[in-house]
Amino acid sequence: MSSAKIQTSSHPLILSKLTQLRLHDLPAKDFREGIRAIGSMLVYEASRGLPTADVPGLQSPIAPFTGTTIPLRIGLSPILRAGIGLTDAALEMFPDATVLHLGLFRDKMTLQAIEYYSKLPSQVTADLVFLLDPLIATGGTAIAALHMLTEWGLSPSQIKIISVLGSKQGVEHVSAEFPDVEIFIGAVDDQLTEKGYISPGLGDAGDRLFSTIH
Repeated sequence: MSSAKIQTSSHPLILSKLTQLRLHDLPAKDFREGIRAIGSMLVYEASRGLPTADVPGLQSPIAPFTGTTIPLRIGLSPILRAGIGLTDAALEMFPDATVLHLGLFRDKMTLQAIEYYSKLPSQVTADLVFLLDPLIATGGTAIAALHMLTEWGLSPSQIKIISVLGSKQGVEHVSAEFPDVEIFIGAVDDQLTEKGYISPGLGDAGDRLFSTIH
């Protein structure tokens, strides 16, 4: 992808895990574990440039030392329901983070995102929010979530998207609407079907996470 704000992984561990996730007959347990593993690696990469601050006056078993902390209030915003699959991975990295659930679903006929739930406090409680969205297909759901977060009071530069897989069309759509939002994504597929599925993709992430495939 051309934008400097789109970070597509080339890490061998992510690519090999993603290959497993694409398999149509992968058990739900293994799918959940794969999503979580990729999520951990992407959050790690997305955190690389965070600011740090000194913590003086600490003591190791051997000697005094000055430590390091991240001086930011971190928020994690999973898009329900598939975003739940990335939440534990992100919480392992940021155990004190605020979790800001956003409920959005895509209308099967219009492919438009419809909001049905929001757990955003009345005041902004985070300096940086990781938006957790396993799949960016058309990009409509991610864009709707970004509008919810910016209307809450965040600037786009305060948001980083964590996504396992996207379509080229969808990722470019999100980047065009919100050029200051960084996207950290496992891989980008070229094709999007008429029904709005990434191809070859990995199917419906929510259904595969929670064994609701019909």
